[in-house]
Amino acid sequence: MTQIFFYHNAANRIGAAVTLIGKAFAQKKALLVYAPDAELAAALDRQLWGHPPTGFVPHVTADSPLAGETPVLIASKLESLPHDERLFNLSSEIPPGFSRFTSLIEVVGRNDEERADGRRRARFYTDRGYDVRYVDCAGRS
Repeated sequence: MTQIFFYHNAANRIGAAVTLIGKAFAQKKALLVYAPDAELAAALDRQLWGHPPTGFVPHVTADSPLAGETPVLIASKLESLPHDERLFNLSSEIPPGFSRFTSLIEVVGRNDEERADGRRRARFYTDRGYDVRYVDCAGRS
């Protein structure tokens, strides 16, 4: 069953996601970021180019010819993807087909809308029997 982790109370949602993605990449974990909003996906892409400051997290969009050989994919759709290990959800909705992934990482910011959407998604997962773990990002850099 998919393991679900909620990183909540993030002062900067994209920044927190980039930090978590960098840690997963350092552990040689393939991952997919579900970001159906084009503006959000572009912001994530920009931040991944500069984080960490002395390194680089290889990433492409899921429709890139290099998707099969790149460890971090940014996707607006979740069909026909090369791996199903880790899924980062940057959507306000439940990602379609999330249960095929080994783990799902939700990153929730501090604004009221993000918190309400996060609570709704957490309730959805727990109502279906998933073990949801929570990590408070307050005080983390």
